[in-house]
Amino acid sequence: MEETRQHNRLLERAFLVGVEFKQGRALLPVAESLVELARLADTAGLEVVGEATQRMAQPDVTTYIGSGKLEEIHHLVDELDAGVVLFDDELNPRHQRELEKVFGENVKVLDRTALILDIFAQHAQTAEGQLQVELAQLEYRLPRLTRMWTHLARQAGGRAGGATGGVGVRGPGEKQIETDRREIQRRISKIKQELETVRQRRSQQRAKRRQTALRVVALVGYTNAGKSTLLNQLSGADILTADMLFATLDPTTRRVHLPGGREMLFTDTVGFIQKLPTQIVAAFRATLEEINDAHVLLHVVDATHPQAQAQMEAVEDTLAELEVEQLPMVIALNKIDQLSAGDRAALTATLMLTFSAPAVPVSALTGEGIEELLIAVEAAAEQYMMPLRVHLPYHRGDLLSLFHERGQVDQEEHGPDGITLLGRLPRRLQPAFASYQIPLP
Repeated sequence: MEETRQHNRLLERAFLVGVEFKQGRALLPVAESLVELARLADTAGLEVVGEATQRMAQPDVTTYIGSGKLEEIHHLVDELDAGVVLFDDELNPRHQRELEKVFGENVKVLDRTALILDIFAQHAQTAEGQLQVELAQLEYRLPRLTRMWTHLARQAGGRAGGATGGVGVRGPGEKQIETDRREIQRRISKIKQELETVRQRRSQQRAKRRQTALRVVALVGYTNAGKSTLLNQLSGADILTADMLFATLDPTTRRVHLPGGREMLFTDTVGFIQKLPTQIVAAFRATLEEINDAHVLLHVVDATHPQAQAQMEAVEDTLAELEVEQLPMVIALNKIDQLSAGDRAALTATLMLTFSAPAVPVSALTGEGIEELLIAVEAAAEQYMMPLRVHLPYHRGDLLSLFHERGQVDQEEHGPDGITLLGRLPRRLQPAFASYQIPLP
């Protein structure tokens, strides 16, 4: 008990702030969103000591929240001895700057985006993952550079950078900021080049996988839904699992034997979350391309979560952003070992009415429902690749490359006016070949 008290004293104390906008369409109610923010804070190593919420028509242009609520929170932060004020939305640079003035230099003002980026930085294990996180952090910090130079204002009696700023302060301050901005931009450019190399290497690996004729299943889902535990259960692998958000970031691929006798490759991907920072989606695009190359999406849902349906919608939104929402999908309603039989049936029926994809109750922990899940995945895979025969003129090298890259070529014949291909192609790509399609033999 004494060790626990000493550990808690070492943690930074955080105060949470959530805002509900009248015109907004949040996936989660503000109270539930703050519960999730508290879990994120715990994952990052913060001790949550209090919270406050406000309902507004729109954000205050200066301090994001109203002046009265800001004063109330300021008093609470002082009383609770909190060193971090954590907002449940992304703050723009002006909001953050003005809030830091109010709370003073001894209190850090962070937003949800900064917190998620920090968690990603803690959990990235591979060189690729670390590059992706660094890129996201740099792009987030670039427009916020000015807040790093408030010490110049203190040196000039609070007027540095203004019309009456101290001699020798205004110029060097601006010069240093511009120097840092150029240095960050150079670093961003270098990281993007390195990640492009990674993307090309991944593309080559995926091309090799296609040559093996093994189909790929991408596990997607809300963070902490149990994707890694499920992949362990399916493949007998030993991937890190933990009861925390974003426990694993780096994709892991394993072979899985299906009941019909064939093998498929199952790939675990980074978990999604509501309000997922755009910097993260952009930086992890090379990793998320694993999803784009999949034959089937296996959407893992924490069936015990009170906001399971809202979490599913958050995942669907991210998949739409990645333009892969049309892939065949199977929903794994995970953690049913914690539900009664009646609750399982009710939940399955509710979700089947909401989503067209088949839903299979499973327990990644005990293995219950795993065989039924694999049968559903195998059936979904049959919907993906469809037989196709086309005759492409030589000037349509783009379609020839697309067929080779995304399809399976069984026969290729070169003639005087073009190339005839026989093989299988994803159903969603076939409209591009409609003008060149010829009857199957």
